[in-house]
Amino acid sequence: MSSTTANPANATVSKGWAWLLFSSLFEITFALSTNATDGFTKLGPSLLTAAAASCGIYTLSQALKTIDVGVGYTVWSGIGGVGTVVFGTIIYGEPMTVWKVLAFILIIGGALGLRISDNVAAKKAAAAPAAETAPAGLPVS
Repeated sequence: MSSTTANPANATVSKGWAWLLFSSLFEITFALSTNATDGFTKLGPSLLTAAAASCGIYTLSQALKTIDVGVGYTVWSGIGGVGTVVFGTIIYGEPMTVWKVLAFILIIGGALGLRISDNVAAKKAAAAPAAETAPAGLPVS
């Protein structure tokens, strides 16, 4: 196999991460629109909240087909949390503090660490079948 040929296992994992990022957008939309519902008394934001929640859960379930649930859910909620605070600051004028920024750095660092660990696990899984099909060694006399 040439080095330019994509590994199907890596492509599947990458697809799962794409689903996860897409799902995180629904998570952020869900949180922000929930704030706009005024206790679910406003129809438009209430419908948007329900739709975003449904789409978020569906797309998260697609991501979890190839990503461990602990990793996927943690990253999903981290991206959702950071995105909600950032967009809450922009849309609703909520205060942004140094402590929030430091927390973002920790959350993003943790998410990147989980992503890297998922890549390492996928590479090990892809290499495992090759090791099983290697010819057995000569018997020792």
